[in-house]
Amino acid sequence: MRGRVAIVQMDCVLGETRPNLEKIGHFAEAAGRLGADLVVFPECATTGYFIADRLSELAEPPDGPSLRALAAIAGANQLSLAAGVVTAEGGRYFDSQVLFGPDGKRLALYHKVHLFSAERDAFAAGDQPVVAETALGTIGLSVCYDLIFGDYMQRLVGLGTELIINSTNWIADAYQREVWGWSGPIIQGLAATRALENVAFVAMANRVGHEVGFDSLGHSCIAGPSGKLLASIAMGEGIAVADLGLPQEDLERWRSIATYRRDRRPDIYR
Repeated sequence: MRGRVAIVQMDCVLGETRPNLEKIGHFAEAAGRLGADLVVFPECATTGYFIADRLSELAEPPDGPSLRALAAIAGANQLSLAAGVVTAEGGRYFDSQVLFGPDGKRLALYHKVHLFSAERDAFAAGDQPVVAETALGTIGLSVCYDLIFGDYMQRLVGLGTELIINSTNWIADAYQREVWGWSGPIIQGLAATRALENVAFVAMANRVGHEVGFDSLGHSCIAGPSGKLLASIAMGEGIAVADLGLPQEDLERWRSIATYRRDRRPDIYR
């Protein structure tokens, strides 16, 4: 895995694609100026999250106008771009992540496999993992809740993934924060743990802001194969970058110590 990755933490205007695309364009340009080869945006970045009652209006086919706009942004800034989008295919709606190359060509479209709570009432679940071969290396796509499922992350790595990208919108209301302590540092720890146990890179781009009684928790981050945070953002909108190029001898030395994947005993876990 070689290259510089940027994560963008942003707020979204609920139900209006134009201002969100303008903001994505602004951050993509900034990522390009920072030398990023890939920039990752949050879940539902073009529409906002709580849009279940407007899916027929806001969900787009894979070649819809918002996705074409994202492709143009990637091409104009000559970088790969991943973002959470809401798509419509075959009469069903999906919470998706799309990945474009620096020439604006679509490399992958992934439909969120693990749906959380009321998402099941609005979206259809994806049914397969998606990995993409890129100039940076092999990238595994994921959306938000997918990151909870360690077996699924291991499956992505088993398919050759070197970098897991996660477009997310981790949220909390007052009850979740005050009673259970659900917070940004916890989800940042989750990203670090997934990187550690898979000896892989994880780039998690979260939202900030407020929608329908919930606050987005921020704390976007990029974690290295030891779980070390290479870049992070606490709260507020912003961008952070990290170089993923590690000397091969250092990576192999770490893998000789961190034999976590080889040491699994799935026969006992059943």
